[in-house]
Amino acid sequence: MPNAAEILIDTLVAWDVEVVFGLPGDGINGVMEALRTRRDKIAFVQVRHEESAAFMACAYAKWTGKLGVCLATSGPGGTHLLTGLYDAKLDQAPVLAITGMQFHDLIETFTQQDVDLTRVFNDVSVYNAHVADAAHMENVASLACRTALARKGVAHLSIASDIQEQERDPSKRSKRNRPAHTPQDMFAGHSVPLDVELDKAAAILNDASRVAILAGRGAIGAAAELEYTARLLQAPVAKALLGKAVLPDDHPYTTGGIGILGTLASQEAMESCDAVLIIGSTFPYIEYYPKPGQARGVQIDCDAQRIGLRFPVEAGLVGDAAETLRALNRRLTQKPSDEFLRRSQETMRKWREMMRQSEDMQAQPLKPQAIARAFGQRLADDTVLATDSGQNTELAARHVDLRSGQAFGVSGSLASMACGLAYAIAAGIAFPGRPVAAIVGDGGFAMQLGEFSTAVRYKIPLKVLVIKNNMLNQIAWEQMMFLGNPQFGCELQPIDFAKAAEAMGAKGFRIERPDQIETVLDQAFATQGPVVIEALVDAYEPLMPPKMPADYAKNFRQALPRTPGHERIEENIAREPAKSMMDA
Repeated sequence: MPNAAEILIDTLVAWDVEVVFGLPGDGINGVMEALRTRRDKIAFVQVRHEESAAFMACAYAKWTGKLGVCLATSGPGGTHLLTGLYDAKLDQAPVLAITGMQFHDLIETFTQQDVDLTRVFNDVSVYNAHVADAAHMENVASLACRTALARKGVAHLSIASDIQEQERDPSKRSKRNRPAHTPQDMFAGHSVPLDVELDKAAAILNDASRVAILAGRGAIGAAAELEYTARLLQAPVAKALLGKAVLPDDHPYTTGGIGILGTLASQEAMESCDAVLIIGSTFPYIEYYPKPGQARGVQIDCDAQRIGLRFPVEAGLVGDAAETLRALNRRLTQKPSDEFLRRSQETMRKWREMMRQSEDMQAQPLKPQAIARAFGQRLADDTVLATDSGQNTELAARHVDLRSGQAFGVSGSLASMACGLAYAIAAGIAFPGRPVAAIVGDGGFAMQLGEFSTAVRYKIPLKVLVIKNNMLNQIAWEQMMFLGNPQFGCELQPIDFAKAAEAMGAKGFRIERPDQIETVLDQAFATQGPVVIEALVDAYEPLMPPKMPADYAKNFRQALPRTPGHERIEENIAREPAKSMMDA
């Protein structure tokens, strides 16, 4: 008879799970043995930290749309998963977390690693179960998979170490628990908006003269329909960060990103539109939406709960983005004027000129924008690009132009540091042989530096660009702009990341001067296997919103004289395009 752990892994196989990310431990040994004996059917990817396992499971789910699975032992192994699992919760990624526990009859007796992980995981999960025995596992394992996929969230199973090895005993099964009464299938519904809501949405958009579109991750897979909508409405398309790959960055209808990492064209489109169409996004920064009373709103989302979260829409269309847009497009009339779109396109042309100014390849010290631009230009057409949270996110958002066929991922709503490397490794596991790249900061990369050895172990064709300024730069700028406080506590002890890569069996490259950019990047991209490119950049380069709000400018001016290195900062903000962005 199979034991509980074997029933669990057989269930995962039945649910088409191909990989489990995790780290062994004595509280999870039974599950590890079941994985070992089934390694021809399901792969185990060993990580160096459980937080990375959860990030990888989340990213894998985002990259593929499949169930991501992570595994950790009892106590601290399980608690280490939490950050990555909250990433999955907040970005609605289906993930199953499997954790071990101490012997079932020692739980709550203050034994070693006696942590009730079901209680700990209660907030992060949509399904959360303590497995009682092998017969119980037959039911809850399948239900956990189904719930994670159906509700796009985290399911958690916690299993005592001795229960994992407990064999299924028909004589101990309760009379209402019939064998095989739980199917190993996902049953997908067909959600389409009501006709009355579609008619209302079309009337709003047809009546407007200046429509702006905001597209997020939920619009990925609906590019053709979105493009047709934009053409009918003559509407510029701003992209939330998670929707960066929805349309190519050089598409004539897109105005690029929105928010503090976004573009002037996107911000001005939102400031001057009289209707906004939100597709698959709950972009959190309300101050970048149209002002209340300025514009009417329509929103498309597969989750009715998320309709109207950020903007008081009048029509909510609950359904798949592509199918909903097709139904909506049949009701839209072609706008006779493209004046609003052309104005946005002209602002976007000027914005690109400003970005080219900031990407000065000759400026000393080395500008991070220059290295990010050159790195992005070398990415193959099918590259999967991940980034971390920090100034590096802004660099990827503004200075890497994604092309059709490329993919992009980041910790969105959680905006966690240390996600970028894990996301990139998960992409390499999900898409064997496909080129993978990551842009990370020295702060986030250092948090999980040892995980680069996982990329080496699994031969991920990964190019990691480390923006090294020995500073938590985004936090420093937030201290100054948000609160008017001088930068404090953001300096970092330098790490030689190129040498660290070499110590883990990979190749490391270093760029310190502008004249090294082209040569070193060419060498790095010609190198097989995982590579770290350490770029030592100007620590005093500003992180600027498209337009500096009056309160930010006031706070910044107040904080600047008391901030270490303020003379260098003043030199940088006196240069274009920072000067124009400060004065906007």
